[in-house]
Amino acid sequence: MDYILDFQNVDRNSLSSVGGKNASLGEMIKAGIRVPPGFAVTTDSYLRFISEAGLKDKIYGLLSGLNPENTSQLLEASEEIQSMMGRQEFPGEIRKAISDHYRRLCDWFAARIMPVAVRSSATAEDLPTASFAGQQDTYLWIQGEEEVAGKVKKCWSSLFNPRAVSYRIKNRFPHEKVLISVGVQKMVNAKAAGVMFTINPTDGDPSKAVIEASWGLGETVVSGSVNPDKFVVDKVILEIGERRISEKHIACLFDEEKGEVVNCEVDPEIRGKCCLEDREVKMLVQMGNEIERHYGRPMDIEWAIDKGLPFPHNIFIVQARPETVWSQKKKEPLLGKKSGYELLMERAMKRIRIP
Repeated sequence: MDYILDFQNVDRNSLSSVGGKNASLGEMIKAGIRVPPGFAVTTDSYLRFISEAGLKDKIYGLLSGLNPENTSQLLEASEEIQSMMGRQEFPGEIRKAISDHYRRLCDWFAARIMPVAVRSSATAEDLPTASFAGQQDTYLWIQGEEEVAGKVKKCWSSLFNPRAVSYRIKNRFPHEKVLISVGVQKMVNAKAAGVMFTINPTDGDPSKAVIEASWGLGETVVSGSVNPDKFVVDKVILEIGERRISEKHIACLFDEEKGEVVNCEVDPEIRGKCCLEDREVKMLVQMGNEIERHYGRPMDIEWAIDKGLPFPHNIFIVQARPETVWSQKKKEPLLGKKSGYELLMERAMKRIRIP
């Protein structure tokens, strides 16, 4: 029974053990994509935790017969489950495994304490046809064995937050069928971060990639709390066809005095400046093309650029999931019965001037 698996030892076939997010990270590492290293606390660890603590029957008993429209009932059940889980101690073997792998990650970078992201990775998220992603917790810039272990437990209990419970009930997805893993991944000390779609999410154009970016960590872009810089790029010739630079007032950064990640005001001198270099934009699109080819479908990607590393080694992919809007639309016959690749290449060649 594996309680911990390093990312390089998992792939898309590991979904039941490490969940969608962690499986994708391992898959990209094996495909040669630059991904920050880390490890997954497996679903076996979660199951042993709730079983040995005698919580399994109590949890599913509290969830049985819940009305998702009854907010007070939902909140009460959720709070009781999360409180029960918070009071329980880890099985010793699992607690030791988390500490050992965290220390190994620190040793890899010759650091006494390594800041990491601790992210939930459920078995029903980041799938081509599921919308479970983002329902469980993520914690950024966590440092030290105790903090990491504590956040692992919080990620487990977030499987039963009101939003997640309500969603499963409304979609008739049995609670016991969704298990949770937790990813522990080296933080990228981001100067800028954001999202990238390998299909234009506005009109479904497969020849274009769209990047949205802002200063600091990518949470401000993902949450929609900042108006990001936007780039629309031709995926074949890597030409930036559209560039919109915004006033980016807020950045998500680690505050050393508070010891936590906070949203803070951006220096007025750089608010209206482009947060990416053109070469970084083009490299991101190249990496997006590789990921799309590997998965064989349009992708929704999260990325970050490390301020302490030289280009191109500073660009990291921190998450990738199938794009689920245009990818699920009914496919209509293509113009002249040409393939999508033929149309894409034809469009690109029109832009190239041959002397």
